[in-house]
Amino acid sequence: MGLQRRAQLHGFWRSMIIMMCVIIGVLIGGCGSNDTATGSKILHYGTTAYGPAMENAGLNPHESYQGWSAVRYGVAETLVRFNDAMEVKPWLADSWQFVDAHTVKLHIRDKVTFSNGKPLTAEAVKANFEDLLAVHNRAPKDLGIQAMQADGQYLTIRSANPATVLLTYLADPYSAIIDVSEKPKDGLYIGTGPFKATKVTEKSVSLVRNDSYWGGKPKLDGAEVVRITEGDTLTMALQKGDIDVAQGLPYSSLDLFKDTKAYTISSMPTSRVYQVAFNFDSPAMQDKAVREAIAMSIDKTQFADVLLKGNGLAAVGPFPSNTALGHMKLTAPVYNIEAAKKLLADAGYRDTDGDGYVDKNGRPLTVRWLTYTSRQELPVLAEAAQATLKEVGIKVEVNATDAYRSVLKQGNYDVFAKAFVTAPTGEGSYYFKTNVLADAVDNVGHYNNPRIQELMAQLDQTTEPAVRQAIFQEMTQTVLDDAAFIYVAHLKMNLVMKHKVVNFKASPTDYYELNKDVDM
Repeated sequence: MGLQRRAQLHGFWRSMIIMMCVIIGVLIGGCGSNDTATGSKILHYGTTAYGPAMENAGLNPHESYQGWSAVRYGVAETLVRFNDAMEVKPWLADSWQFVDAHTVKLHIRDKVTFSNGKPLTAEAVKANFEDLLAVHNRAPKDLGIQAMQADGQYLTIRSANPATVLLTYLADPYSAIIDVSEKPKDGLYIGTGPFKATKVTEKSVSLVRNDSYWGGKPKLDGAEVVRITEGDTLTMALQKGDIDVAQGLPYSSLDLFKDTKAYTISSMPTSRVYQVAFNFDSPAMQDKAVREAIAMSIDKTQFADVLLKGNGLAAVGPFPSNTALGHMKLTAPVYNIEAAKKLLADAGYRDTDGDGYVDKNGRPLTVRWLTYTSRQELPVLAEAAQATLKEVGIKVEVNATDAYRSVLKQGNYDVFAKAFVTAPTGEGSYYFKTNVLADAVDNVGHYNNPRIQELMAQLDQTTEPAVRQAIFQEMTQTVLDDAAFIYVAHLKMNLVMKHKVVNFKASPTDYYELNKDVDM
């Protein structure tokens, strides 16, 4: 049975057996009839993109990636936001001016209140950022804030970064503004958005309308967001009407909802890339020939066109080619099984015992492939890589677990495959600062090239767009020349919903979803 067919059938019979108890007894709890009886508009949203594996289970923007959930679900908002062209637009700040190359003065929108009724002032925003900088693992280096001054509704920020770059980081979900003047209860953080959370767990978020929302009365009375990571379960929940919207449906399921008046699909290309990072602490992965051979054994086109059913675009670098950042002339290893075999042979790897796998100095070349299941395509990528690497003579042992952090900490892996949004702020430095720099929080493989560090130092002092683009190009090509990462494919985001749901749209940033205009 081929890889495509196995991907389509994966988990289907198991899900058929457990379907009724999972959907009725656990996930939804009889959502439809209660809403009809009360006459309220409650949107039921099933998603694969919420939970511990994505580090976003919760609504605290100051912890890991929980800001994505706070912004996605309409609880909190940032000072500025992006439109679909990835241009910076006003949000909680309605205007700004650049005082100098590293300083911006923002006017905080008048008459905005937190959902608890407290006014949003420049001092409240300043207090929020002070707390963020004290506890978050990425924000201090990204924002580079050196000084802040609050004066009425004006907040002046000086950064080590160019002010134009700072502005893009102020749109990152960790920059969402919450009321830090009071301690949250039961994980219920207070923002300025159109919805308030009433209950938060690792599996779900319950929301009600914020009647004092500054942007006008939200059309929904509330929403129930529930994590459903099993693809067939998510598909059938939407078909049965137990949920109104689904994010993360298997690509093999999308055809069920096309060409019908009952459903609407909102799609958007994103910078989310399926990436394979090497563990440079692993003796086998320290051999560049091995890393290059693995890269040459990944069939990116098959993954994007066949396994993702055309919902992906084969990648070369971290940024998609349909964006300004992706307009680079890059060279990277291409899929070539015979060339990979020769590369390994030239490096001294032979199949000395006739088992079909190569070894060197008596040690077999076995790759411990770590990934997680919450992104359904990642186990499929692992299975595809296992098959093609076997042709080269490399044995792959797959560990697909949402408890991958403990494995990363222990170092018991050779490659780590994940899905990551490389340019959520439209600014290329985000990716390098989170994944590539020697001290980057997501540089789990401990890749370290001094030239990358030098180039980043130059980038932080450069404002000219053409010069910054040239630096991005050199940094990206350096990573590819080192065979430090494999960029497999970029993802198209799909939101599938009942036709009665309106104004629920996919965005290129992947973090704007619930807003005051979403209606049923």
